[in-house]
Parts: sequence; structure tokens; C-alpha cells
Amino acid sequence: MRKIPSDMTPRRKAAVILTVLGPELAAGVVRHLSDDQVEILSLEVARMEKIGHDQRAQIIEEFHQIAQAQDFIAEGGIDNARKVLEAAFGEERAGAMVRKVLTAMQVVPFEFLKRADPQQLLGFIQDEHPQTIALILAYMPVNQAAMILTRLPELLRAEVAERIAAMDQTPPEVIRGVEKVLERKMHNILNTEMTKAGGPKALVDLLNRVDRQTERLIIENLTENNPELAEEVKNMMFVFEDIVVLEDRAIQSVLKEVDGKDLATALKGVGTEVQEKVFKNMSERAMNMLKEDMDYMGPIKLRLVEESQQRIVAVIRRLEESGDITIGRGEADVLI
Repeated sequence: MRKIPSDMTPRRKAAVILTVLGPELAAGVVRHLSDDQVEILSLEVARMEKIGHDQRAQIIEEFHQIAQAQDFIAEGGIDNARKVLEAAFGEERAGAMVRKVLTAMQVVPFEFLKRADPQQLLGFIQDEHPQTIALILAYMPVNQAAMILTRLPELLRAEVAERIAAMDQTPPEVIRGVEKVLERKMHNILNTEMTKAGGPKALVDLLNRVDRQTERLIIENLTENNPELAEEVKNMMFVFEDIVVLEDRAIQSVLKEVDGKDLATALKGVGTEVQEKVFKNMSERAMNMLKEDMDYMGPIKLRLVEESQQRIVAVIRRLEESGDITIGRGEADVLI
């Protein structure tokens, strides 16, 4: 079996792994990478020459061993992982695997906190023990750690700073133990915040900002899987066809704000009820011109119709937010 060339970099090996996974699985991996990482790996894949079967097998085996070692370290700490790996692969190979995890895979303590917003992180850690805060800041990027330190309460700031200065080497097991506790706490907090931020209103706000096709698909799936929730969401939404529930004065206010071409395009995709509701709120001359524009257009792509409808709905929502019109779901609820 041919050995892996000594000049093969970790990024080249990662590119080999991606090609082995195939397009679908590789796409799932790439979604978790940063733009820079995707660019680097894409370049490596493009540059890659033919890799022999033996070399490819060795790279896969190395990747598998590193993944095993990382799992062992995550579960039981570096020392325990080394013992398990030594029993499985021997002392020399176990040492090499641990070193690869700590270098090539860059297992850095508190990595999950580094992606957090500094202000959010400040609120999260300031109630922890000063020694814990000191340990976290010692592993944070300097600029981020400095920002958090300066915003701590004065007495706490001084104590944390002193503990950072007096800090010596910390056993990996202690670091990992603290990391596990913090990761679990932060996960619970984020889940709680997500629950509070969710609900039908949150979905409506989201649907109001997506294209009509996406909106329609989501509503159809929701109707099939949870009809009651779908009805609640639809009752909170306003779509272009809901113009029929607006009072005449509200429609007249909307017509003053919308583009004539958008209106003609939007009406191409609705039934006669919606069209007549709009026509009756226009002068005869304006209505005839609009109908002529619609006839002159001929067949038009659904995407363009939906985009025009979306822009008009945006005008309606803007007028509602400014208090110029009031949107209701039934005639008795419509107020101007």
C-alpha cells in the first residue's frame, strides 16, 4: 500500500474526503462551513489530481481514526481518550491520533462560545463564578475577551482580571467539564428564547417576507399536517386576494400608491371577484386603461405576477402600519 505523500496538507485530505462522500453528502457537510472554508476546499477539489485507491483508503482510515479520537476526547477527556486509543491501536499510534485531533482538527476549548454575540455572551457568563469567567476569557480571542471584560461590573472585573493573571496550566479534564456545563446551559437558554420568539405570529412575520410560491407551499403543507394551526396563521395573514375584504376607501388609498404596471400584472393572476373589486374603485377612464394594459400583456409568467402582487401587498401593509388603513378579515371588522 502506497503511503500518503508527506506534502499532502490537511485541506487536501479534506478535499479527498469530500470527493469520496459524493455530491449529496458533501453538500450537507459544506453547509456547515464558512464561506472562506468552502472557497478553499473548492479550490483544492478543482486542483486535485488523480488519487490512487490505496492513498484514498489511507486518508479515509486516518479521518476515521481522528473522528474516533475526537469522540473519545469529547466524552472522557484527553488522558482517558489516550488510554482507550492506546489499548486499541498501541501507544505510538494513539499519541499520533491525539496530536492530530488537537492540531489538525483544532479542538479549542469554549469554541462554541466564540460564535456568540459579545453582548449575549456577557449576559450569559457574568453570573458565573469569577474563576469560570477567567477561564473562558483566557481562551477567547483577545479583542472579544477585552470587550467582555470591560463591560463586567467593576468589582467582578477586578477579580476576574486578577484570576486571569494568576492562572496557571489548567488540566484538560477540568476545562472540558466546565465546557460541558456551559454548553448545556447555553443550549437550554437558546431553546427557551427560541420558544418565546416562536408561535403563529412569528411564522406570519416570516411568510410576509418570502415569495408567494414559498408562502403557498408552506401554507399547503401546514394545512395538510395541522389544519387548526394553518387556519390560525391564515387568519393573521394578508395576501393579495384579500383585497376583497378591504373597504372601498382603503382600496382607493392603495391604488394611489401602487404602480400601474404592477397592478395590471398582479390582476392577471386572480379571479374576477378581485378584479371587479379593484375596477369599481377606479374612474371609468382609469379602469379602461388598466384593462387595455392587461389585454396588451398577453400571457405572463406566474413568477412576475406573484412579484407584482407581493409589491402591492407590501404597500397595503405599509399603509396599515402608518394607520392610513385598517385591515380586517371580515367586513364587520374593517375600519378606516
